[in-house]
Amino acid sequence: MSLLTVICYPDPRLYKVAKPVAQVDARIKKIVIDMAQTMYDAPGVGLAATQVDIHEQIIVIDVSDNQNELMVFINPELVWASPEKKSWREGCLSVPEYYDDVDRPAVVRVKALDEHGREFEVEADGLLAVCLQHEMDHLKGKVFVEYLSMLKRNRISLKMKKRAKERIDNF
Repeated sequence: MSLLTVICYPDPRLYKVAKPVAQVDARIKKIVIDMAQTMYDAPGVGLAATQVDIHEQIIVIDVSDNQNELMVFINPELVWASPEKKSWREGCLSVPEYYDDVDRPAVVRVKALDEHGREFEVEADGLLAVCLQHEMDHLKGKVFVEYLSMLKRNRISLKMKKRAKERIDNF
């Protein structure tokens, strides 16, 4: 296992669209393990491969209280979304220390492959539904701050750039 580096907004690599995984093999399984370790270490409840500069359709999620129920979604596909919306306060490992409310469908159904290449489907609500939509956005090259006003986005972008510069200056 090894920790991966999480890319921070507004890095242009976050806007790259992920390609489908052709085959779930040992390489993909290692990526899943490394992503899970990175997510748990952060700590976070979800991580998309795009966030660690791997541009393949892989997501790891664990919304359990004890962080012991890892879910893996390879080539996830949104099958259905409820017309009812719900607002959740979202955060992102790629936008550290920033949280804001985002409206999303309250319930979703997603089809994907697991870490063994087996197809499954899950219907989710609550935090899992939010997390799935948030991470699937990453695979499409979209960061949650894009749901916010231009003013908020610009403010976040400036803060993140300043923070990155401070890290470099202090290095």
